[in-house]
Amino acid sequence: MKDFKKRLVSEGVKYIAIEGNIGSGKTTLSRLIAEETGARLFLEQVNDNPFVEKFYDDLAGYAFQTQIFFLLNRYRQQVKIAQQNLFTELLVADYLFEKDKIYAHVVLGNEELVLYNRLCSLLSGKIVCPDLVVYLQTDTEVLMERIRNRGRSFERNIDEEYLRNLNEAFNHFFFHYNDTSLLIVNTDQIDFTTNREQLNDFFTQISEKFEGTRYYVPSWENDF
Repeated sequence: MKDFKKRLVSEGVKYIAIEGNIGSGKTTLSRLIAEETGARLFLEQVNDNPFVEKFYDDLAGYAFQTQIFFLLNRYRQQVKIAQQNLFTELLVADYLFEKDKIYAHVVLGNEELVLYNRLCSLLSGKIVCPDLVVYLQTDTEVLMERIRNRGRSFERNIDEEYLRNLNEAFNHFFFHYNDTSLLIVNTDQIDFTTNREQLNDFFTQISEKFEGTRYYVPSWENDF
């Protein structure tokens, strides 16, 4: 897969952001890309947030603290990304900085959202835009099953309605997204971790340079 890395960099794709709702598999796919290509990996530090478990128990009571902590953590990491050598190095992150607003608009009240937007506007000027964003689109029922199966203690009280609202917000955001090339992948029936054919096919498709939005269609589906 080292050739894949060279091909991406030669095509001008040096920074990939993987995005999706909770349980969509964005961290897993980001790790796979980094392992296969030697790309530098940047992961969102969810476990570092001291408010996240309280948030899932009481969304209204801890939404603002949780959101601001995530925003500042993501910003600090994005500053590090901006300092990397984006001429020869391939970077992959398991989040898109702009997606922070998706959560904010779902969980914050009007007055809290005003404060959040002011802070976000001050920070966003130093953010490096990815060359490619991969959005992992997943049905709410599938997300719930995956979350239950991985058994993280702080996710045990995630509400299905909350996930459904986030899914709607993610789909709306990426329907209007045009900042970079965007590949939308429906992961309901895809498992890149156990199916090597699917992973290789995914690598092939993202190494083909394109503009605008493209929907991932597995190559084997084109045979029918």
